[in-house]
Amino acid sequence: MATLRNEELPSWICCQLGAREHYAIPRALHQTGQLAHLITDAWVPPQSALNQLPTPLFTNLRERFHVDLAQTSVHAFTGSLMRFELTQRLQKTSGWERIIDRNHWFQKRAVQVLNAIAPQHSSLNSPPTLFAYSYATLELFRYAKTRGWRTILGQIDPGPTEEKLVLEEYARHSIYESSWQPAPPHYWVRWQEECSLADRILVNSQWSSQALQQAGVPANKIDIIPLAYEPPEQARDFVRTYPSAFSAERPLRVLFLGQVILRKGIVALLEAAEHLRDQHIEFWLVGSPGIARPQQDKVHEQVRWIGSVPRSATAQYYQQADIFLLPTLSDGFGLTQLEAQAWKLPTIASRFCGAVVKDGVSGLILQNVTGAAIAEALLFCLNNPQQLVNFSRQSTSMEHFGLATLQNNLQALPYATI
Repeated sequence: MATLRNEELPSWICCQLGAREHYAIPRALHQTGQLAHLITDAWVPPQSALNQLPTPLFTNLRERFHVDLAQTSVHAFTGSLMRFELTQRLQKTSGWERIIDRNHWFQKRAVQVLNAIAPQHSSLNSPPTLFAYSYATLELFRYAKTRGWRTILGQIDPGPTEEKLVLEEYARHSIYESSWQPAPPHYWVRWQEECSLADRILVNSQWSSQALQQAGVPANKIDIIPLAYEPPEQARDFVRTYPSAFSAERPLRVLFLGQVILRKGIVALLEAAEHLRDQHIEFWLVGSPGIARPQQDKVHEQVRWIGSVPRSATAQYYQQADIFLLPTLSDGFGLTQLEAQAWKLPTIASRFCGAVVKDGVSGLILQNVTGAAIAEALLFCLNNPQQLVNFSRQSTSMEHFGLATLQNNLQALPYATI
């Protein structure tokens, strides 16, 4: 299918709760002149007084801005968001109750903005495209359909199929105590209507596409567009070195970075550590713990439970590790793969996330997420440090995941079918 020229493409209105992908989709659309409006929950320019607040209560709001969008039409509800979050804390809501309340709060205000800007688009030859991310979209799409607008859903995860996998994992490993709870049934009912109202559904991986189809989403509505990623400048010239052989004094350093939860394959990782107890390998678990640390693991000297670290501190772990391990049972993509590969860090990943690692080229792909499979892959790396050197040298090119590639992917969407 031929790609349409920019002037023939419809304008887009992006609705975004949160700063997902550092606003990559609206940024990509802005660079091609297609972004009409960004509607988001918070927007805090550098000169805002909020950046001067000493309290850590709203520290995360200081990241709610991107210079690429400084001159665009941005509609935000920053003050309302602050009041909402304070009220939620006072009412001591948490978990799904707070998530669902926040989604409803955002949609209510976003629809008000859509209604206000709709007259700007009524006289255009081509109706605008409304883009919004899953679970905070239903009321927006209902409104868009009354206007005859195109609708595109950004699906952030593999949906109910992923939840089913996690439920099964908890049933198999009930000793791992956690506060995790499945979503209430009405959450998925609303999501099914979001999918029904969407003209196109964007997912970030083949795995997510398969998972949505298992949940009943038609394959011909789904488009696979990987996440966009911009590596830090200091990673570009980073040179990684390996010893000629690993030893007790210089063990193979395996990095896991992310939420320490069952969905991320943490049980299989700990089983692999047990298999490799007598080998020159140590495991670094960096991330907020979502499960109770198992009693038997507390004496396992090869496993270091580092815990949560500031985002700015993650680079040192990518630099100091020898291999990155992502044994996830399900991820919409797994951005940490790109972060690791940007630092030329060989990666062992499952096949249940985005396609980043090239098997046998820049790392290894686990066909099954088991302790035995992870142990086998790590033993290969332990006994073949030269292969790690080769993996590092052939790390995945970040150009395949840049903003320019995202722009091309968005423009190549099959508009003729929507």
